[in-house]
Amino acid sequence: MLKTRLTVASMLLFGTTGCIQKTERPPGEQTASPGATAEEATPRETLNKTTQVVLDLNAAIADGAVLAETNIAATDPLTQSAAAYRTTAGKLSGMKVHQAIQLRNAQSIKDPKPLSHADLMKDIIRPGEPDGIALPMLPYYQEYSWDVAQQALIVVDFPARQAERQKQIDSN
Repeated sequence: MLKTRLTVASMLLFGTTGCIQKTERPPGEQTASPGATAEEATPRETLNKTTQVVLDLNAAIADGAVLAETNIAATDPLTQSAAAYRTTAGKLSGMKVHQAIQLRNAQSIKDPKPLSHADLMKDIIRPGEPDGIALPMLPYYQEYSWDVAQQALIVVDFPARQAERQKQIDSN
């Protein structure tokens, strides 16, 4: 019981101290080039926040993204809880999109075709629509992306954003 309370308290502490400013982008907006801007490197609120921003994987990799780690490798309770939240949010979002695609394919009279990034956004995510899919917000250095080849929603890291954030911290 005490361990559960500590984990919840750690998540709440992370959610309030690790998030300085809310920086939501409009749905469909792409990130900048590999050199991250100060705005991209500013932490954003994640707990109880959602997004409909899904990048094209090829464009994200061209912008300096790398595939995010899916394991939880932390030794202290605070970073372990944060890593668990990030990993779980990414995996559950992928499952949610996969289920929506399966429903779409089951309702289609025609043979289901692979979804391009544009089709995913229009038919599944539906930005700005009340029945669109709202994905849990990820930390400032991560974004959702659509892998056309695998037909899967994945999470990518932007190391340049983390490096820019470290520069901001070091300069203060």
